[in-house]
Amino acid sequence: MMSHTPVFLLAALGLLSVLGPAQAATPNTSEWKCETCPYPKGTSGTVEAGVGNVSDDSRKFGDYTGLEKKGAFAVLGGNVSHRGEGYWADLRASDLGLDTRSVFGRAGREGLYTLRLGYSEIPRWTTEGAATPFLGVGSDTLTLPSGVGFPAGTTAAMPLASTLQSIELGTQRKRYQLGGSFVGLDRWVFQASLRRDVRDGTQVGASSFFSSAAQLAFPVDQTTDQFELSASYSTAQWQATLGYSLSQFRNGLESLTWDNPFTPIVAGADRGRLALAPDNRYQQFFGSAGWQITPMIRASADFAVGRMTQDEAFLPVTSNATLAPTVPALPAASLDGRVNTYVGNVRITATPLPGLRVNGSWSHDERDNRTGIASYPQVATDMFLAATPRSNTPFSFTLDRFKLGADYRGPGSWKFAGGIDHELRDRSFTEVVETRETTVWGRASVQALENVTLAGKLAHAERDHSTYGVAIWFGAPENPLLRKFNLASRSRDSGGLRADITVSEQLSVGLNADFANDDYDDSLIGLKEARSASLGADVAFNLSEATQITGYVHSERVRSRQDGSTAFALPDWSGRVKDRFEMVGVGVRHAAIPDKLDIGADVSVSRSRSDVATRTGVGEPAFPTQKVSLDSLRVYATYKLTERMSITGSLWHEEYDSQDWRVDGVLPATVPDLLTFGQQAPKYRIDVVRVALRYRF
Repeated sequence: MMSHTPVFLLAALGLLSVLGPAQAATPNTSEWKCETCPYPKGTSGTVEAGVGNVSDDSRKFGDYTGLEKKGAFAVLGGNVSHRGEGYWADLRASDLGLDTRSVFGRAGREGLYTLRLGYSEIPRWTTEGAATPFLGVGSDTLTLPSGVGFPAGTTAAMPLASTLQSIELGTQRKRYQLGGSFVGLDRWVFQASLRRDVRDGTQVGASSFFSSAAQLAFPVDQTTDQFELSASYSTAQWQATLGYSLSQFRNGLESLTWDNPFTPIVAGADRGRLALAPDNRYQQFFGSAGWQITPMIRASADFAVGRMTQDEAFLPVTSNATLAPTVPALPAASLDGRVNTYVGNVRITATPLPGLRVNGSWSHDERDNRTGIASYPQVATDMFLAATPRSNTPFSFTLDRFKLGADYRGPGSWKFAGGIDHELRDRSFTEVVETRETTVWGRASVQALENVTLAGKLAHAERDHSTYGVAIWFGAPENPLLRKFNLASRSRDSGGLRADITVSEQLSVGLNADFANDDYDDSLIGLKEARSASLGADVAFNLSEATQITGYVHSERVRSRQDGSTAFALPDWSGRVKDRFEMVGVGVRHAAIPDKLDIGADVSVSRSRSDVATRTGVGEPAFPTQKVSLDSLRVYATYKLTERMSITGSLWHEEYDSQDWRVDGVLPATVPDLLTFGQQAPKYRIDVVRVALRYRF
């Protein structure tokens, strides 16, 4: 596949050369606009209609693009604007022939009100090439074909050859938006908005029956409604806003029930059941204010107080009818979950001297979980009743951030900035009650030469914690020497350099380098270090008035090391991960026939690889390398037929290849006690062609 990359570039450049040498272009002033002039009255816009074709099916290629299916599709879109005496309206639409379609509109009366509406869709495909013997995919009940050999002791004994069926796993999000603002009397502005997100489809999930497991298609039928109302008041010296927001999530399905494909090892364990995401609600009151205290000092603050609630009825503890009579009753009919939230920010900015600005801020973020603690019977995968019940853990935390900084414009072209940030976190039901982190940072830039600008940044952070304990809330204890990376003491250094060089009026070059180093020296078990470094360059070259070339190169290295113990003691193994990323891109724009034919091409090449190795002292082989490659070529052209009508065409060629040892070669029956979807690492080679007429009025 890598051999195609030079061909892409040669094809793009060859297309430009065929159409002739660069010609001196006469500037087209027909669409120049006066930004400060009043909008012209009347109706204007563009409409585009045409057809396109996708050369092959690929869910990976269609992720977020709507181009997952082979065949023709409609190219429909455009925008229209109308300006009248004191009122206006805008409407724009795109991708109307695809699953990524969107329509947005605005209208209003100048100085009085604005109305907004919108609709959009986004597809999200999660797997490709999945297959399952389960029937009823997309519903809340998955069953196995009867009378053909289910359940079975192992996957090899299952009748998969005759029962496997291909399935598509993914979701479609549809978003509806409605909102507006109204300018009241005496400096008041009122705003309201309503948004509904609807997600349906399927996503990857899993079931377990103690010693066996199966991948399942979890159904998605979710609706989220969000409403917000606010009022703002402003004067020359200060501004203030108060508002209320409500978010409500509803799941059309409360649970998923499935047949056990494996021979039950205890009586009654022939089916399983799992709760899906419960209905919940979040309400919040918020406000903000800003005050220009003096011409040199400004203060601002904002706050938000909210509550999250969840009171969905509990499912029965088990779906095993044989086990159910031995299980104690639940302590309540529902969780009655309640979490209070508090957010606040205060900022002060002052300019005590010309060129010097000083700023300080404090922010507070708190989650106060008021859900009651109760003791619940533990049932392991609808098979066994655990001897010890388990209690819920109402996690809470507070986060306070203090920042003090300054920036100064020095003599000549020098610019300086620096500051100190302090972060304090308090948590409940964790190994560490409190963590503290202080960061010192600085950056500077200068016009080193007439045509060279240099910029640099450095930062150092130290994080420490209170006494590290052992979690007792989750059943099996962990190694007391373990230090989780988000809680452990850490030293972090980061920085970067940037150079922007104007070689000539036609050529400019940018160079950049960045690094970040994390060290966990106090951790015996857990993440020990993480390193990243990147280099990059970008170039912009105006070959002529008719031809522009841009390009970029980026390379990044990321590595980490962690130590572990198989003996619940000191480290006896280590793991190392090395990731590499390489990206190259070139873009060409050319006015082949001035004011008549514009063409262009974009080429991008991306490579990544990940290597994982473990050291145990017994010479274990390294894991296979994970690789991903992506080559993309886009060629496009616009030909003006008349002053108002033009024809556009494009070709998009893309090749994707990936190797992932975690799924490659793992078929539904490969693992005796694990029934998988059998999907492999995605690969595709796709061509997308579009031709459309565009009319401007």
